[in-house]
Amino acid sequence: MKKLLALFLMVATSLYSATLKSIKFDGLVHLSSEVAREMVDMSIGDTLDMEKIDKAVKTLYRQNYFKDVWVEDAGEGNLVFHVKEKSVIAKVEFSGISDSDKEDIAGVAGVKKGEIYDADKSDSGKTKIIKFFEDKGYFDTVVEASTTDLNDKSLALEYLINRGENIIINDVSLCGAKKLKYSDVEPTIANKSEEMFSWMWGFNDGKLRLTDLEYDSHRIRDVYMQNGYLDAKVSAPFLKTYLDSYKAQLTYNVQEGEQYVVGAIEIDIPENMIDVAKTIEEMNLQSGKVFNISRLRKDINIIETKVADLGYAFVKITPDIKNDSAKHIANITYKVIPGEKVYINNVRIAGNSRTIDRIIRREVFLANGDLYKRTDIIDSKSSLKRTGYFEDVEIKEERIGQNSVDIVVTVEEASTGAISGGVGYGSSDGLLLNASIADSNIFGSGMRASIDAERSDKELSGAISLSNPRVFDSAYSLGGRIYQTNYDYYDYEEKNKGFNVFTGRKLTRTLKANLGYILETSRLSDLSSTIDPSLYRTDETIKSSIVPGVSYDSTDDFYLPRQGIRASVSSEFAGIGGDEEFLSNIARFNTYYGLNDLIDYDLIIRYKAQARYVLDNGYLPISEKVYMGGVKSIRGYDSSSISPKNSSGALLGGTMMFANSIEASFPLLQRLKMRGTVFLDYGMIGEDDLSIKRGGTGVALEWISPLGPIGLIFAKPLMKESNDRTSSFEFTIGQQF
Repeated sequence: MKKLLALFLMVATSLYSATLKSIKFDGLVHLSSEVAREMVDMSIGDTLDMEKIDKAVKTLYRQNYFKDVWVEDAGEGNLVFHVKEKSVIAKVEFSGISDSDKEDIAGVAGVKKGEIYDADKSDSGKTKIIKFFEDKGYFDTVVEASTTDLNDKSLALEYLINRGENIIINDVSLCGAKKLKYSDVEPTIANKSEEMFSWMWGFNDGKLRLTDLEYDSHRIRDVYMQNGYLDAKVSAPFLKTYLDSYKAQLTYNVQEGEQYVVGAIEIDIPENMIDVAKTIEEMNLQSGKVFNISRLRKDINIIETKVADLGYAFVKITPDIKNDSAKHIANITYKVIPGEKVYINNVRIAGNSRTIDRIIRREVFLANGDLYKRTDIIDSKSSLKRTGYFEDVEIKEERIGQNSVDIVVTVEEASTGAISGGVGYGSSDGLLLNASIADSNIFGSGMRASIDAERSDKELSGAISLSNPRVFDSAYSLGGRIYQTNYDYYDYEEKNKGFNVFTGRKLTRTLKANLGYILETSRLSDLSSTIDPSLYRTDETIKSSIVPGVSYDSTDDFYLPRQGIRASVSSEFAGIGGDEEFLSNIARFNTYYGLNDLIDYDLIIRYKAQARYVLDNGYLPISEKVYMGGVKSIRGYDSSSISPKNSSGALLGGTMMFANSIEASFPLLQRLKMRGTVFLDYGMIGEDDLSIKRGGTGVALEWISPLGPIGLIFAKPLMKESNDRTSSFEFTIGQQF
């Protein structure tokens, strides 16, 4: 605009009342002449005056492409608009910060490579960067922006950032609080007081989190509501900051009021829609109990699910809480507006880059045209997560009409393949090589396969397995395994080769029946001198057996369940031909209970139990008897090292066993999907009774890694006796937690 005045002086007279004959533009790069001509809004034949020219120049300048705009009178009604365009940003750099922050800040600043440089936008980027660090708890951040011309048409833009300091909260006060203390609300608020050892994981660092500050008042009041204080009032936070030391004090003014108990409970719903009396019995809040807002929310979900199971997908439930302030009683009426019944229009699948759509669709218990049912949505999500194919599953209802919805199933695929290998050396076997390749979702087909191999100077062992859990997407499963193995036990070696086949059928969503057949040859060798050779055959024996079983699985995830039960019972009948004759029974029971809803912390309690019993019907090989020890039973002891022994200390194996464990799993690094676990194991084993008792305790690291689940176990044996074989460290790969 610096030449606008000159324009007035030079052409005001010559252009007065002239007729426009031509318009030309000089210096355009990013705009075409046609677009520029539209902007100036001048046409051939127009009468020229200074007002039109002034308006045209200002219009071009406002497009923010140009440093300068001026007009040249070429004579006889011919105008030339000269423009000087701004430089293009060829490079944007952020200095003074870590590489981990640069990608985030590049998105926040709003300035990108290839854009026209604008000083106002550059300054706005500085403000956004400062706000970014404030949201992360860093204050007094200084940002400077500078440009360097690379040529006439491009420049480099650099933000030099001097990140500020964290403000540390050293005290949080609840003024007026008598019934609840800071420790009661501390788990729910984001801004906490700094603790001793704040640098250590698990301790509060006290960093001010400004974006969460306004919500902490509501979180504190919610804690009061969970404890029955319905009249509680919590003020907005008062933050007193000392910038010389970067310390702060946080204060809330609290009026607690009195604690309320639940009075009458009613459900206002159209008649005969649900059993009201039975529903109230199932609810968490009952008359006479202290009012709890979190339990109220769960009760709303109970009613909502019951009504939604009747097809009312968009049911609305409003709790009407009438407080008797004199008696401190809260009478609750749940007002239910069912709306219209809803049917499924379409089931849409998203997020699956590998798994075939039909593999996902067969686990969804709603199809086009079905009446909506909330329990089917919940069961579908759990069923999909139990497959082990997906890291996360989300199912949403998308309303497309008054009476129809689309079900949108969005999955995040998990790593289902694993490759492992190892190299070792033994004095007798020489070089040892082992390798394994497994995938539980081959090419996204839902089929499972694995190849295992071990090679030594004396032996080649391996196995190939293939299974399909849903043959032709039906309720039937089919699979098999061919193997040759060499087991090196403590007191003998055994070589096996054979195959097994199995089939199964889903009876319900969670219950399945199985039937398998095993044909195997075995040979014992290198029996310890402490074992009576007359008890066991050292020639080749044949096992021909059938294995019926039933399994139940209602868990919500394959590798890391937070709720549900896994249970199974199976029997192996050996003696359908062959040399080995015995009956082996196995029962397993696992239950999982997540406490996140109760304590707002992702703690998982697990209980696992197993029982085994074998009966000799003619010939029971020593390898088919019962043993304890290791990651699958009693941790802290070597695998299969606990059993009845003879006078020489040789393991004889038992005929019955019971082992159980209780575990508490808690989050460590959620970003890395890493958890810690403390456990206690206890088991009993014996020949004709359960007279041998052992236990183990310790901690474990559980990691859902990109290569699959990995467990690192540090254990200590309990009830240890002399000559017991112990193990303080073990690890697992690919096993369920």
